[in-house]
Amino acid sequence: MDKLYEAIFKGMAPLAKTAVQEALDNDKSPQTIIDESMIPAMEAIGQEFESGRVFVPNLLLSARAMKSALDILKPRMMAEQTTTLGTVVIGTVKGDLHDIGKNLVASMLEGRGFKVINLGTDVSKERFIEAAKENNADIICLSALLTTTMDYMKDIVDAVRAEGLDIKIMVGGAPLSQEFADGIGADGYSSNANEAVMVAKKLLS
Repeated sequence: MDKLYEAIFKGMAPLAKTAVQEALDNDKSPQTIIDESMIPAMEAIGQEFESGRVFVPNLLLSARAMKSALDILKPRMMAEQTTTLGTVVIGTVKGDLHDIGKNLVASMLEGRGFKVINLGTDVSKERFIEAAKENNADIICLSALLTTTMDYMKDIVDAVRAEGLDIKIMVGGAPLSQEFADGIGADGYSSNANEAVMVAKKLLS
């Protein structure tokens, strides 16, 4: 478990895959592995980033290591879970190609029991709505890193409401705030991946 924590913190994907398999072989449950090693490692690298001690490439490497470990855990988790907490459609909005934070949120949500449909970047309102309908989504998560694209979130919120869909909408990204989220009619806002999981659970409780 310590080896897995270190692998994710340092962004070593091959070691993360080896370590997570060793943890499973030692009868650790997927949720225990996630809660005791993977999430703490991502929290730690996130704190290092916020304090200026590491930079975006470090975050990206850690996120990739996290995803590598999750890819091994997913089949076991799917076999153990008879139900999911809910279905989330997530993407970075049209005009924006940033996906590090969005992918981290997606990984965290998957790790905590949500089914996640990751639409990638530069996603239009039509694609969000299409995917939400196709997957019977409970939540749509919108991400933006540019001030020039964050206003498009309101177009998506308005389009979802116009469709009459009973779906919660969460937003996040560096330039956003709770005030902005409230102003566009979003149901939830989070400033980081860990908080996003808590907000998602709260919205569906």
